[in-house]
Amino acid sequence: DGLVVSEKVKNNNVDVKIPKSELEAEEKGAEEERPRESDSNILDVSSDYPRDKHISIQRHLADLEKLADLREDEKKPCPLCPEEKFKACYSHKLHRHLQNLHWKVSVEFEGYRMCICHLSCRPVKPNLAGDQTLSKMGAHYHCIICSATIVRRTDMIGHINRHVNKGETESRFITVAPKSSYNLVKESATDVQVLPNHSTPQKTDSYFNPKMKLNRQLIFCALAVLAGERKPIECLDAFGATGIMGLQWAKHLRSSVKVTINDCNENSVTMIKENCHLNKMKVKLNIKEEDSDEPVGNGEENSDTIEVTKMDANVVMHLRSFDFIHLDPFGTSVNYLDSAFRNVRNLGIVSLTSTDISSLYAKAQHVALRHYGCNIVRTEYYKELAARTVIAAVTRAAARCNKGIEVLLAVALEHFVLVVVRVLRGPTPADDSAKKVRYLIHCQWCEERVFQKEGNMLEENPYQQLPCDCYGSMPGKTAVLLGPLWSGALFNTGFLRRMLLEAVQYGLDEAQSLLKTLVCEAECTTLKHFSTHSPGDENKQEECGVYIRTPNTSAESYLVHGKRKSEEVLRSTAKRQRPEHSTEHPPFYYNIHRHSIKGMNMPKLNKFLNYLSEAGYRVSRTHFDPMGVRTNAPLAQFKTVLLKYSTPTYVGAQAEGPVHLPGEIHVGEELPAATAIKVEEAEEDDKPGVAAAVFTQSYPTHCAAD
Repeated sequence: DGLVVSEKVKNNNVDVKIPKSELEAEEKGAEEERPRESDSNILDVSSDYPRDKHISIQRHLADLEKLADLREDEKKPCPLCPEEKFKACYSHKLHRHLQNLHWKVSVEFEGYRMCICHLSCRPVKPNLAGDQTLSKMGAHYHCIICSATIVRRTDMIGHINRHVNKGETESRFITVAPKSSYNLVKESATDVQVLPNHSTPQKTDSYFNPKMKLNRQLIFCALAVLAGERKPIECLDAFGATGIMGLQWAKHLRSSVKVTINDCNENSVTMIKENCHLNKMKVKLNIKEEDSDEPVGNGEENSDTIEVTKMDANVVMHLRSFDFIHLDPFGTSVNYLDSAFRNVRNLGIVSLTSTDISSLYAKAQHVALRHYGCNIVRTEYYKELAARTVIAAVTRAAARCNKGIEVLLAVALEHFVLVVVRVLRGPTPADDSAKKVRYLIHCQWCEERVFQKEGNMLEENPYQQLPCDCYGSMPGKTAVLLGPLWSGALFNTGFLRRMLLEAVQYGLDEAQSLLKTLVCEAECTTLKHFSTHSPGDENKQEECGVYIRTPNTSAESYLVHGKRKSEEVLRSTAKRQRPEHSTEHPPFYYNIHRHSIKGMNMPKLNKFLNYLSEAGYRVSRTHFDPMGVRTNAPLAQFKTVLLKYSTPTYVGAQAEGPVHLPGEIHVGEELPAATAIKVEEAEEDDKPGVAAAVFTQSYPTHCAAD
């Protein structure tokens, strides 16, 4: 009879019969409402397929005028303005309106113009009465890429630039294939794709800094040395970004290493995989609910396979053990030290790069106290102070895991602080390392410094530990307590020499010059006495319980690399290494310009090093400061030698030579405070009329602030 029984509606338990024609009408109405909803939801961000672009996005002004359908005899409204804002008008007035208001302030992107829109597309905040009045409807722009609505034009330009920097140039409204936004960078025979804003870590997913090339070369040399001790080793790049560092490891060391590159950002993991394929490396994924990208083989690891993980750095270091771990986060790395030392293997290496130089270089002292638990001030040796601050934090983190450390390398340059340490498992090495974390007494007048003595007993006058007498001659408190800091050596000479050999083998020119300086600094000698194979290291074939391959070592003296040594061998090694602590390089350095004498010309730096060496002191240059001098001479003797070989500024043609001091003060004798030094030039017989000159200098109470 034209009736169909619908679903049972529980309304008084009565079956409701609805005519079939009414049901069909309701279904048609529902189908008509769905496209209307989709049309009104043009700005849906979650949609992946291309839609029709918004009417405010046009290529030419003529296209915008076509929307208005300009006619001379009829009044037409503006297609981008509501009637309450702009009433209908004739064509000449509407043309000026479209050109001056909408087209002139548009934002251009790949040939399209995003004109300003005044329609009710963007929700506005309600007024006090709770009504959204049309008069308060604000102007806005429609993003051609993500369909977002932006109010200000400058914000819209920045919004588009962020899309471009992230590589998101494909518009959901444009069906044309987008251009590739990746840049190709080559470093150490390794190609990587980077985004245009790769040098801005806050705004990119794949950070790549070309200025850190030297840092990457030093880490590669350290890994190459470790790979020569035992094979194969498992190494981790905890913060991969573009994967450049892990790719260099796998490409040059091949089967000696098993590389794992980790990053918690999905876009970075995608780029790492693309860079692996770009360098013809196979990718083995270790991401949850994902299998290997390519099959490796019949249970055998391919030498050209890199494992890529997408996890937090703390998680991946907690789950697995590694022989070599490198940490290079954005900023401080103290948040990852506990995880790094938890599962690192015995005699393994942990390297970390800290880029929070504002806090480490004492520009933000409260941040250094918060992150490292260390009190520091700005000094002439602030870079070495930063390196010792980081090592102290590393020592405490390793000691919490019953592990000790030996510092192999500590570098502090303009952009980063690099620390490379070897891990020694056991409570005894942990205790020995923890004892080397001490406080530093720093004089604020002459900048003399000395580490506090061991022991827990309080001293009646801690100023007596300083070699200077500023406390007795200056009013008030003259010294400050810095730290806790690492008081041990910053370099291992044998390890640095092997790093230099690896740098020469792989042609790393930038690292070679720095490593030569580091070797001279570790031995506290000048560069002219430098040699690649020193006679003292030929017989020293053992380092931290590991036998090292040297040119004069026979094959019978090698041990199987990678196996742990017994406790007796480790104890005997420690006993043999005790006498060598006296040959450690002296802590800290002096800047020759900082302690220059007013009115005197200083000698050349290399000549001054020779003068200090002839006076019986150990001396070398330092990479921390190009005008720094690392020496075991006290500051007073340093100034004495500097004064003796300086020349007065008014003697223009006088050659460099010693200044004869009154009373024949010799090197090694301490000058009294506020000594007046009078230099008189006698008249010569053949040159009469030369006036005598007098130079007065207050010494050694020289304020460091001057």
